[in-house]
Amino acid sequence: MNCTKILPPNEKPRILPRFQHEGQKPTSVPSRAVFVFLLPRFLAVDSPINFEFQTRHNFTGTRIRVILKAMGTLSTDTIIVGAGPSGLALAACLTKARVPFILLERAPHIGNAWRNHYERLHLHTLKKHSNLPYFPFPDSVEKYPSRQAVVDYLEAYTKHFNIQPRLDEEVTAIRRENGEWHTRTSKSAYRSERVVIASGYNRRPVVPKWQGSDSFEGRVLHSAEYRNGEPFRGKRVLIVGIGNTGGEIAIDLHAYGATAVHICVRNPVNVIPRDFLGTPTQLTGIMLSKLPRQIRYFMSKHLANLSVGDLSKYGLLRPELSPMEGLERFGRVALIDIGTVDLIKRGAITVVPGIARFTSRGVTFVDGTTQEYDAVVLATGYKPGIEDFLEDAMDLTDEAGYPVPPAGESARPGLYFLGYVNPPTGLLRQIAIDAKRVAATIAKKANREMVHA
Repeated sequence: MNCTKILPPNEKPRILPRFQHEGQKPTSVPSRAVFVFLLPRFLAVDSPINFEFQTRHNFTGTRIRVILKAMGTLSTDTIIVGAGPSGLALAACLTKARVPFILLERAPHIGNAWRNHYERLHLHTLKKHSNLPYFPFPDSVEKYPSRQAVVDYLEAYTKHFNIQPRLDEEVTAIRRENGEWHTRTSKSAYRSERVVIASGYNRRPVVPKWQGSDSFEGRVLHSAEYRNGEPFRGKRVLIVGIGNTGGEIAIDLHAYGATAVHICVRNPVNVIPRDFLGTPTQLTGIMLSKLPRQIRYFMSKHLANLSVGDLSKYGLLRPELSPMEGLERFGRVALIDIGTVDLIKRGAITVVPGIARFTSRGVTFVDGTTQEYDAVVLATGYKPGIEDFLEDAMDLTDEAGYPVPPAGESARPGLYFLGYVNPPTGLLRQIAIDAKRVAATIAKKANREMVHA
């Protein structure tokens, strides 16, 4: 059947706007529901895009534009690097703000660092102060969530906000060119107005070298490789470093029956209990954080003295700086004790000085003593490793490789960092606060750009 409409002699053909049909009220885009339904599918494709799609729509006065560009380059408003707690928190906030984004993760799963931590690990912060934005931990989760509970929570968080990260896609280069950010990965290339680096503290393990370490006949592993103490049952083990990881691995090794557990401690260290007189240390930190700097430093030092006392006879010297001052000014994290100190006092764990060199069967320490070991666990921390993919990263990081600022927009327009603040009030709590703030800034700028586009 011929459906061509016959026009009167003097009437010109009327060109309907895109998406408008005869008899339909004028509109330039599909309905809001259809747009919201299609948008995540355009942004989640795994193969190069071979067409251009552009639309504008007014959501409560905000014009949003999405462009899918040809030649395998996907353009969006914001690229997020890292699908750990920081990246997921920001993704949820941008989802609520209706700002288009793409979330990239080099691992095959979200929350990869948490999946690979040692099994014994629990949060040192309360679950009610460790929620990511807009989604609490389940009531069934214990007061201090376990490693697996955190993994389960991150999975539920991703599902709740319908976050669709592009997994197994490592970012290899980020640079700014012609007023845009260009991100290249192991699979594709992207252009965006903004990039948020949220790949976390634990991207690259720090593995020191000592004289003779290559000749050591035992096993040397970083704490990133440690799962539990079963392989070390009946063995002599040296742990290098008494941060929270080293302290907890020492407890784990003792529980699994290692015949000797020694902790190498080079420098003075602050020690605070996870709970003191029934009050979680995190809550104390939150209360002290509201006080003027010098007052909270003073109170932090005296609370540490009162709760732990002098441990120098056990090989643990106290630094001049209080726990809060050391953390806030120099990033020195106190040992949050959950039983390590008691085992040291009982002689089940021995503190030894710094390493001078390795021998074929053990270690010689700076005091001249030598011990034999079957294994050495390096609880020597991590670096963010941002310079591995960010062009001119040296201009945007401090001497230790941490971004400046640790949360917020950098000196480069459109480049943000998130998740590199570790305050005494709790890392996850701070991530939730900063993710909302960064997302609000991005949304405001994106909305302004759409109005003027």
